[in-house]
Amino acid sequence: MKLLITGAAGQLGTDLVLSAQKSGHQVIATIHADLDITDKSQVDRVVGEAKADAIIHAAAWTAVDACESDPQRAMSVNRDGTANIVSAARKSGSRVIYISTDYVFDGTKPTPYIESDLPNPQSVYGASKLAGEQQLDLMTDQIVRISWVCGEHGANMVKTILRLAATNPTLTFVDDQIGSPTFTSDAAPMIIEMATAGLAGIWHVTNQGSTSWFGFARDVLTCAGLDADRVIATTTKLLQPARPAKRPTNSVLDNAQMRKANLALLDDYHIPLQRLVDVLTS
Repeated sequence: MKLLITGAAGQLGTDLVLSAQKSGHQVIATIHADLDITDKSQVDRVVGEAKADAIIHAAAWTAVDACESDPQRAMSVNRDGTANIVSAARKSGSRVIYISTDYVFDGTKPTPYIESDLPNPQSVYGASKLAGEQQLDLMTDQIVRISWVCGEHGANMVKTILRLAATNPTLTFVDDQIGSPTFTSDAAPMIIEMATAGLAGIWHVTNQGSTSWFGFARDVLTCAGLDADRVIATTTKLLQPARPAKRPTNSVLDNAQMRKANLALLDDYHIPLQRLVDVLTS
């Protein structure tokens, strides 16, 4: 198949390109320098020339706290940019696979979120990504929600934790936000498989297992052969300075649709975490 991947230099985008190429697909990888998704005429031209079977739209403004102070830019990129991609895809006959987030939920549900749960974002970032979701036609297009994303490329919490551990005797992380860590090395091949299978609708694609940021930091140190007891638990309310954007307390995503479709679930998150820590510390 011919796949156009936006945001190809990002954390997930890099692994999406590698996975697609490994699977033998023809890939057109675009980064911001080649394709400004907020420029409708440029999107029309690039998508029109690509004539791709499917577009995996991974480009987004994902700086959660920065989005909070610039809602106009967040909507311009995440909503309007997605509308431009979808509009151009309609003209070229391409399907769209849109990468979304756990931040579309408010985090108040006591159990994991399934695909049919009602979104209720509590941050500008979450609202802008939900507005992006609303541009798609779920009869033909696909929304893939991921959460707590980590990978070899780009900035992420695993790298942050290892960096902090190298210079601080103790590390403090919140124990009242829980989620499903998701590793691009596992999620990317699954997203490519789903894109080429022509699946439509909303899908949650995460590694198995859930934890808090406190628990995750302990896991990272354990994987690196360091003392996990160096990690100290705190609460969101006690964070100094306070974060501008509200985080969902519970953002665990349940892979109900994947199970229903008999798709192989991604490994427990500890497996790719160990793999990633080994790469980053070798």
